[in-house]
Amino acid sequence: MTIARRALGAAALAAPALLAARGAAAQAWPTRAVRIVVPYTPGGVSDITARLIAEPLAATWGQPVPVENRAGADGVIGTEVVARAAPDGYTLGLVSVGHPVNAAFYRLPFDTMRDFTFVTQTTATPLVLCAPRAFAPNTPAELVDYAKRNPGVTFAGTGGVVRLAPVLFAQRTGIQLEYVPYRGSTQAHPDLMANRVNIMFDTVPAALPHIQSGALKALATTGARRSPQLPEVPTMAEALLPGFEAATWGMIIAPANLPPAVLAKLNTDIRAALRNQTVIDRHTTLGAEIVSNDPDTMRAFVQAEMEKWVAAARAAGILPQ
Repeated sequence: MTIARRALGAAALAAPALLAARGAAAQAWPTRAVRIVVPYTPGGVSDITARLIAEPLAATWGQPVPVENRAGADGVIGTEVVARAAPDGYTLGLVSVGHPVNAAFYRLPFDTMRDFTFVTQTTATPLVLCAPRAFAPNTPAELVDYAKRNPGVTFAGTGGVVRLAPVLFAQRTGIQLEYVPYRGSTQAHPDLMANRVNIMFDTVPAALPHIQSGALKALATTGARRSPQLPEVPTMAEALLPGFEAATWGMIIAPANLPPAVLAKLNTDIRAALRNQTVIDRHTTLGAEIVSNDPDTMRAFVQAEMEKWVAAARAAGILPQ
């Protein structure tokens, strides 16, 4: 037997042992704490989701699952922490739609797609197109007609998808809207209710109390289905623009090049945690729907979201800073 043949035979014998070792390592994961980095301040939906799923995950894994808030720069700071972490499954992130949307606004210190593993979606929360009671239009079609006859219709925006949803709406309907920036919904709502600004695409949970009180009216929601909190309000797709969707959502990410076996376990266990009834009930009260999927579906979804919102921003002359 030649030396080459003996080497090949040895390699063939070693391969099953190597695969078995890798399988054993994957089965043993995790052997220590798994942190979830939330790149936003405490109290938001992403933070609440992370803390809710941490408990059942800790029970499943037999390891602590601490949640670490690393807020700043619209989520960029904490997301970079995940991008730079070791790809071993011990650092995860729970990010929002801001992850792909930030590519429209910022020169990022990471690549939105290449530097991450996408584990699963967690939630989806539609927006609602709302307006003050004193504002004449009551439907999206009436709003378009009004804006064409009355230049200067204004919209309140707080950044991210709340800023870009009305931009996309204007592009799809051929109208002009003027952007009035606010730091957050609580700052925008008083001016909106007083009709000092005309419309806003806000999250359903943020706008719902003012809609229920009668201070604001809902013209349409922007999810794939009607919002359970506003079942009488049509979706934008029903009312005027088929295929129009704009939502805030959450997903679990990890650094790029995560071992396939670890990714598979993460996906399975996190999706199981999302089916926990306490997790479902708490999100229902927040106006958020639990959504989960496989990594390939999640990656394709994020790519499509990034392309949609970056294209809307560029068409409006918005360039990354």
